[in-house]
Amino acid sequence: MLYRLRQRAADEGGFTLIELLVVILIIGILAAIAIPSFLNQKGKANDASAKELARTSETVAETYATDHSGNYESMTAKALHEYEKTIVLGGAEGTKACTGSEACLINVTVESGNGGYAVTTEAPSTKNEFTITKTSTGTVTRSCKHAGAAVTGTEGGCVAGSW
Repeated sequence: MLYRLRQRAADEGGFTLIELLVVILIIGILAAIAIPSFLNQKGKANDASAKELARTSETVAETYATDHSGNYESMTAKALHEYEKTIVLGGAEGTKACTGSEACLINVTVESGNGGYAVTTEAPSTKNEFTITKTSTGTVTRSCKHAGAAVTGTEGGCVAGSW
């Protein structure tokens, strides 16, 4: 009996080279499928951060108008930052692209005659821009640009230029 166990242990030498190559090939195929989806997650997180900053800026703009008798005319990115310190300004008072690693407010425009406003934010790594616009009639729209160009597909969390 002891002889049979020793013989069986001596006969088993491990995996063959072909078996190891097949396993490595399978692991490589699975990695090729999974890695691109993992790499895309950071861009989605940055875009979500910029979208949330746009929503925050919209809320702060309404607060600003409430404090100024419903008037948006003198509203600037710096004024919104003074109301809400968590709003990160891009460049000089929100007039340039983001320079840090956080989403930032890059532009605030106000329609003449107190008609409405638009706030634009940018995601730092993807450079996607997200805008919320309120017109004089009270209509609120959301739009986005993918790295400076209008979005036609679903890049960066945008669907046909909206989010």
